[in-house]
Amino acid sequence: MLFGTTQYITAAGNTAANILVLAGTAVVAADALMSFFGSTGNDAGYNAWLNDCMTEQNKGHIGAALATQPILGTIIGTVVGGILIGSNDNYMRLFIVMGGAVILLGILCFFVMQDDPGLKPYKDGSFGHQLLSAFNLKALKEQKELIWVFLTLMVYFVSFDVYFPHVGNYLIYYLGFSADQIGLLEGIALLFGMVIVIPSSKLIAADRFPLATVISVVLTFIGVGIIGVTGTPAMVDPSTLLNWNLIIGLFFFGCGYIMFMQVLAVWMKQLFPADSKGQFEGFRIVFFVLLPWVISPFISNPIIKQNGQFLDSDGLVAYLPTNTLFLISAGLILLTFIPLCFAVKHRKAARARKEAMK
Repeated sequence: MLFGTTQYITAAGNTAANILVLAGTAVVAADALMSFFGSTGNDAGYNAWLNDCMTEQNKGHIGAALATQPILGTIIGTVVGGILIGSNDNYMRLFIVMGGAVILLGILCFFVMQDDPGLKPYKDGSFGHQLLSAFNLKALKEQKELIWVFLTLMVYFVSFDVYFPHVGNYLIYYLGFSADQIGLLEGIALLFGMVIVIPSSKLIAADRFPLATVISVVLTFIGVGIIGVTGTPAMVDPSTLLNWNLIIGLFFFGCGYIMFMQVLAVWMKQLFPADSKGQFEGFRIVFFVLLPWVISPFISNPIIKQNGQFLDSDGLVAYLPTNTLFLISAGLILLTFIPLCFAVKHRKAARARKEAMK
């Protein structure tokens, strides 16, 4: 909600330069505050809670839930978000409704979520010592398979963050769709893409993590590649939602993304040490969020500036993501196979050691 209020910072009584500094600082500060609480709730709290609840019997179901939640969030965010914003671009209404929904759901979860009955407190020295032990890389280095799974996650999401944050601008300003149209376009394709959780859950239950990861990367590559090849103004009609090239591309991308999230979430969590699952969630966020978000703009920004330059209605130079961004991203997705090969190698070695010990 506070993030939305930054739009009311106007130039009244201030110079244009001063207001730019004030507005820019307020946006970054509000975003950082939002991210801090979001990460505390989702990454530090919710994911650690899921770790404690996961067993051999329910790992497939938990993986399916983890994979479909961001998709449902995307569908609700784009469809409902587009309706809330409306034709009059009322973004403040969006932030009030979504922020209020998060508050109400947080209060509800406080009463209905229960800790695992077998959960026991773990204490290792003082609070400061235990807190800083999360940054002890020695413990991480001993988990070679987990390191390469983390790197697989990182490479995939570097490519993901190159194109996905720009999908909205690409569909609206490059292809000509409206905000409510793109919500329906993405929502329909991703909703059907959720069927992938059924075969994916079976592969997870059978411990076929490498095979499932390969399939997910290939599906993502196909989907993003289709959008890159066919997603041009000449091949798209923004007056209708029935652009099958975009729908099919988004469907394949949705299948691949959902499956990748589902498989990697369970694969990683099974490798976390039993006495420090929450701390290893911190390592996961470094590879899942921090590094991809730091690296990806250095790839996407030059591509957009090189291929998306145009003059706006005021005659000023502006930049838009084009289909070229998706073509290059499709190639980057294939780099995921490099760390995946090493993860499979260490997985086989770990299994061999277990067999030798029997």
